[in-house]
Amino acid sequence: MSGRLLSARLPPLAGRVNTQAARHFHHHTTSSAGGLLRSDSAVRAARRRIWPAGYTPFSNVVAVRNASFARILPNLLLKFARIPALFGGATIAGLAYVQYQATQAGNYVADVFHKTTETVTGVAGGLFGSAKEIADQTRQGWLNTKEQVEMPDWMQKILRIHEEIGEGKGNTGGEGGPGGEPPKQSRMGVAAAGGTAAAYGYDQSTEEDTRTDGEVARDDQMMVLTKKMIEIRSILQTVGQSNTLTLPSIVVIGSQSSGKSSVLEAIVGHEFLPKGSNMVTRRPIELTLVNTPDAQAEYGEFPALGLGKITDFSHIQRTLTELNLAVPDSECVSDDPIQLTISSPHVPDLSLIDLPGYIQVVGHDQPLELKQKISDLCDKYIQPPNVILAISAADVDLANSTALRASRRVDPRGERTIGVVTKMDLVDAPRGASILNDRKYPLRLGYVGVVSRVPPQTSSLFKRGNGNIATAISKHEHAYFSAHPLEFGPEAGVSVGTTTLRKKLMHVLEQTMAASLQSTGDAIRQELEEATYEFKVQYNDRPLSAESYLAESLDSFKHSFKEFTENFGRPQVRELLKEELDQKVLDLLASRYWNKPVTSLSPPPPEPDSLADLPTADPESLYWHRKLDASTSALTKLGIGRLATTVVANAIQAHVDRLIAQSTFASHPFARQAITDAASGILNERFYSTSDQVENCIKPYKFEIDVEDGEWTRGRENVAGVLKKELKDCEDAVKAVEKTVGGKRKLKDVMGFVDKARKGEVEVVGDGASGAGGFSSDLLQRGKEAVFLRDRAQLLRLRLSALKSPPCNTSHPNANPNAKYACPEIFLDVVSTKLTSTAVLFLNVELLSEFFYQFPRELDVRLGRGLSKEEVERFAKEDPRVRGHLEVIRRKELLELVLGKMDGLRELNVEERGRRKVEKGRERKGGWSLF
Repeated sequence: MSGRLLSARLPPLAGRVNTQAARHFHHHTTSSAGGLLRSDSAVRAARRRIWPAGYTPFSNVVAVRNASFARILPNLLLKFARIPALFGGATIAGLAYVQYQATQAGNYVADVFHKTTETVTGVAGGLFGSAKEIADQTRQGWLNTKEQVEMPDWMQKILRIHEEIGEGKGNTGGEGGPGGEPPKQSRMGVAAAGGTAAAYGYDQSTEEDTRTDGEVARDDQMMVLTKKMIEIRSILQTVGQSNTLTLPSIVVIGSQSSGKSSVLEAIVGHEFLPKGSNMVTRRPIELTLVNTPDAQAEYGEFPALGLGKITDFSHIQRTLTELNLAVPDSECVSDDPIQLTISSPHVPDLSLIDLPGYIQVVGHDQPLELKQKISDLCDKYIQPPNVILAISAADVDLANSTALRASRRVDPRGERTIGVVTKMDLVDAPRGASILNDRKYPLRLGYVGVVSRVPPQTSSLFKRGNGNIATAISKHEHAYFSAHPLEFGPEAGVSVGTTTLRKKLMHVLEQTMAASLQSTGDAIRQELEEATYEFKVQYNDRPLSAESYLAESLDSFKHSFKEFTENFGRPQVRELLKEELDQKVLDLLASRYWNKPVTSLSPPPPEPDSLADLPTADPESLYWHRKLDASTSALTKLGIGRLATTVVANAIQAHVDRLIAQSTFASHPFARQAITDAASGILNERFYSTSDQVENCIKPYKFEIDVEDGEWTRGRENVAGVLKKELKDCEDAVKAVEKTVGGKRKLKDVMGFVDKARKGEVEVVGDGASGAGGFSSDLLQRGKEAVFLRDRAQLLRLRLSALKSPPCNTSHPNANPNAKYACPEIFLDVVSTKLTSTAVLFLNVELLSEFFYQFPRELDVRLGRGLSKEEVERFAKEDPRVRGHLEVIRRKELLELVLGKMDGLRELNVEERGRRKVEKGRERKGGWSLF
């Protein structure tokens, strides 16, 4: 619509003026010393931030021939002399109108008229005078009617920005506003053009942006498309490994000495790839470049490693080197990719894959199959629909290019291969031009020649890995290629320069991704249908998330723990502690009253008093009094506080372990460890204070113990049960020994020989170490154990009978003060019961209640709000069943997200193709176009 409106306002002869000439006219207008744009220092500063120093585009696609205004002016004047003044003035006004800056054009025409009045005819002078007036009128008419012209939103934005820059609106202070600050309008213009300009690497330069407004708009639109496609590609990479679910990338291949790394580093602007004399690149590097026009910082990220944002590119280089060298020398290459994302305002939006370089000869310390493994790895990545970036050195014949040979195997027609010829400065200019014009190995996407290494004389100015090298490389390339205009100039028809390569990569990747949208979309829909069906059939459409699964598991465990607290209280603690003290009483009785283990075949020393003589012993015997006093003292000074706390703490920990085993946490090592640590942490924290408190409370029993009648009766009953259990254990142990030696009869024979030896009836040399009496040493050892157990059992039966005797069966122990010496088992049991009752009171308050209160809250900290999102995800995926459920849900959600994004991207792509179609139609008609 805008094209038709403009054509209606111009005379028919305006169509004769070539569009390219109008662009040249605009170039010289804006670059002239008298031009308003050239005098605006704010705009010059903006251009320095946008275009690289010394940059001149040599691409045959974007190059524009620079025509001198002095050459074309006489021809124009002659034509104007043959037409009416009004018609000529309208033509000049049309040129100014096309450039959207009528004021500048009018001023420039006036200046030219003043300088040429001495050499042109009076008619021409009058002609240009009229042109000045008409230009001023045209400018006013443009300001009044431009809002009525139907234009796309993006074009209106560009027009507003250019007007604000040209008029210098708000600039009342010469070169800047107050304090020398550039006017806001100029900064807006820089921001608008900065997106695509920075993406192509036009930064920190004094060169002018020779692109037209239409080209800038197309580049902006292309950047939006490519950025969204790369975003979709990143999401698809997390969905699955299917080739049908991936958008294409640019795969970089080449031999080890072809300059592959230098090309990638020139695109990024930093030295970040691993370097070394040996084979350093051993894994594919999936490099994603993200243009961030609003950010100042440049940083890299390793998504799989979680190292965060790395601003030091030398650190990125070291990390890449370590990850590659982690592949053992016996393998040399691995197909496990390294994912790296670099965000910067100076990089384009690209998706690149760097592969190990081809080799010709296998080293002596490398596997023989290395050459084939590298070839197979590269063939895996250069399959359709990926774009191949074949790197070849200029000093190597293309016929010997390993990269081109590999690309021809999978892309014989060269439809998706870009040839990059590096080290162009190592050959003479005619030879370099002939390589770029090569027709023996034609590529539809063509060849680009580059000199991508950092110039030696300037490399010291850049801190390795940190300084941006793009400007130095661009200046070096410009110096070399501009020195050979015949071979590499605009008329040569060749593409050279890293900046040209960046732009070509952007266009090719955008077109390739757009072409694969339909097939990828169909594959995504199919995958989504399968995921939806699996979610419905296997999981009954039950929603689940890692957070909800953790919350449900934690609530269930807390419920089980609450049941445990209701069933584990003071009675259970008393029972545990009493059982432990009963064993201590048995140990004291065995060590002080009962017979010692049979350790020798020699006769035992005679005992002054035997336990069998205790019922008939003198009640005032000091021997038995001292035995009982020593036994009681040993029991009360045993360290009951520490013992009781240890017993209860171990019991609690064991119960917690059983609860874990019965819960969903059983299949989660991380959660099991967290719960165990929470329980042990609380128990350890309370251990010392509880044990000290218990120990302080039992101190009275260390000096004097009073026994009541009921305590004596209950003690006698309890100790009888303990002795019976011990007797049964002895009998079971004898049976076990019988099975070991081969039967009861054989064991009886061995025990008879041991009894004879202990009575002195048989003399055994060396205590039977080598055997005796026809029995082996091991058999004699089993015989000693059996004799000991038999004697212990006899003694236990004797003491059980004694418990029924009058001294022990009294209901009034205080009536017989010597009863406790005649029945030490009962008295020690009464003491252990008193110790247990006292200890339980403080264990319940100091340990049990505190643990029951703190443990659930500690679980909330360790397994609730204390966990990060990544830890919650890791927890849920530890269970295979839950992991499968979550993966189906996540896959379904991601596929739905990608489909939504692709639908929006498809609409954007359709709009872009429609705009390009309209633009091409206008160009074919030869009419004036805003593009």
